[in-house]
Amino acid sequence: MQAFTVLTGLVAPLDRANVDTDQIIPKQFLKSIKRIGFGVNLFDEWRYLDEGYPNQDCSKRPINTEFVLNQARYQGAQVLLARQNFGCGSSREHAPWALDEYGFRAVIAPSFADIFFNNCFKNGLLPVVLSEEQVDILFKECEANEGYQLTVDLAKQQVIRPNGEAFSFEVDAFRRHCLLNGLDDIGLTLQAAEDIRAFEAKAKVARPWVFNALR
Repeated sequence: MQAFTVLTGLVAPLDRANVDTDQIIPKQFLKSIKRIGFGVNLFDEWRYLDEGYPNQDCSKRPINTEFVLNQARYQGAQVLLARQNFGCGSSREHAPWALDEYGFRAVIAPSFADIFFNNCFKNGLLPVVLSEEQVDILFKECEANEGYQLTVDLAKQQVIRPNGEAFSFEVDAFRRHCLLNGLDDIGLTLQAAEDIRAFEAKAKVARPWVFNALR
């Protein structure tokens, strides 16, 4: 998993509340358990004017020019600014996969759905909770300033505005450690690889019939 330390990136404002996971990545695209191939269908029903289907050449589809991600000023955005209850709905892990593959590294909102919030940390995407008042300020600044960027510093737990003022946010210490070091569940397990190998070596001596049965 890619580590998250400090990110300075272009902001894309998605001024909608209660964005659910079926809007983030519609259900017809959930045919793969690989973590790749979903970015092109992120917010599919809003980005395109036709109905999408798996393995489609999206470069030939008609786009919705009014949707924020299709506007030239937001191309290459790495920070998504959203409203309350972002990521509600079903528990699909494909939602953070799609956001990450599109290019987003952080999502800022007043609140997130619990399962989506947890899935973000497991996939290297940082969900930042700020107050509604702070999010309102960021939306206004983003709308008024083309090329608007924010710095998200996970170590300091701060969102730093272009004027140098910072908004602080809270992150669970364990999740913060994992993101800073790029550790997903597999990475955490591999930290104990030597202990695991030592345990298996002892187990093969103590219970050889178990390992013979697995051959």
